[in-house]
Amino acid sequence: MRVSEKNKLEKIIIVGDRVLIKPKSAREQTKSGLYLPPGVQEKEKVQEGYIMKVGPGYPIPADYGFDEEAWEREDEEEMVRYIPLQSKEGDLAIYLQRDAIEINYLNEKYYIVPQSAVLMLVREEDL
Repeated sequence: MRVSEKNKLEKIIIVGDRVLIKPKSAREQTKSGLYLPPGVQEKEKVQEGYIMKVGPGYPIPADYGFDEEAWEREDEEEMVRYIPLQSKEGDLAIYLQRDAIEINYLNEKYYIVPQSAVLMLVREEDL
């Protein structure tokens, strides 16, 4: 399968309560007219970017009210359940930079951020 712009993130699986964020291009000029180098912009405490992928959520123990034992089950998905995250793909996230882990994937910069570091979401939906 060829990697294209549409399917490049298809094989990535985000684990647990984390989200994959593509940083929004930072403004090079401040309101007062100063031009800032990229290194200064990246050290800001709060950043913004678009959520590209979302993990399954917070893991919780499965309901073991079944007759058979956990190791006898054939369906592995019944072993763990998740509380889903508020974040959805396409949301604009405002997040704490100090908790973000920077990765480079196919020559693009992304951040893996725990849900607890996301301060605010902006969701573009038709109401």
